[in-house]
Amino acid sequence: MNKYITLIILFFAFACTPPKHPAAVHIALVNNGQSVQFTGLNQLVINDVARDTNKNAWQSLIPVYRMPADTDLKNYQPVQPGQYEVKDSTVVFTPDTPFVKGQTYFVRNYRLGEGASLIDYIKSHSQPGKVHFIDLIFKQ
Repeated sequence: MNKYITLIILFFAFACTPPKHPAAVHIALVNNGQSVQFTGLNQLVINDVARDTNKNAWQSLIPVYRMPADTDLKNYQPVQPGQYEVKDSTVVFTPDTPFVKGQTYFVRNYRLGEGASLIDYIKSHSQPGKVHFIDLIFKQ
């Protein structure tokens, strides 16, 4: 019986532990504003995606979008097509068509693993199947 009580206590102790948040991803315009650079991505993720033969894999991790005039519609924007290149611990995105001067863009940084603890579901901070993300905004 004591064994079960100990297991229950351990279960709740681990369930109440806050999730480890990934490092902050930073973006910056490079190449005279023709490309956007991502730093702060997990190096293991960079290496795995860089080895992937599917060139669209980066778009599922850090897609770039053009900000619409009505920001309520930003979840319905098409992904900005372009090429991703890995340079050491950074990823550089160059769009197929140049960024428009004065236009606002955003990068959707998916925060995989956030909100995955049991306590987050209990406190309604998260819902099963919901992916957390942060939009990083930049302007050309």
